[in-house]
Amino acid sequence: MGKLSKLFMVLSALSFAVPAFAQGGTSGGVVNWVAIAAGFSMAFASGICALAQGRATAAAAEGLARNPAARPGIQLALILGLALIESLALYTLVIIFAKVK
Repeated sequence: MGKLSKLFMVLSALSFAVPAFAQGGTSGGVVNWVAIAAGFSMAFASGICALAQGRATAAAAEGLARNPAARPGIQLALILGLALIESLALYTLVIIFAKVK
């Protein structure tokens, strides 16, 4: 058995050991789509909440201008409606914190 064949045998044995030195657990170049989707969903939910709250407030102000005597009923409906509208953004925020790590 010559020196050259021994060299090739050693090199072939070392080539099988290369995967043992590979690094694992790194996410090189992997995009976290959950975090990106969570950001878009929070922006979408906040925009819809802002539009809905603006419309609700405008409708309440118009209702008070037309009939000032109905203030207690309009005020109760406005506060209840605003609380339910705001809950959309809060539920979205809770889901984002639950899903994004």
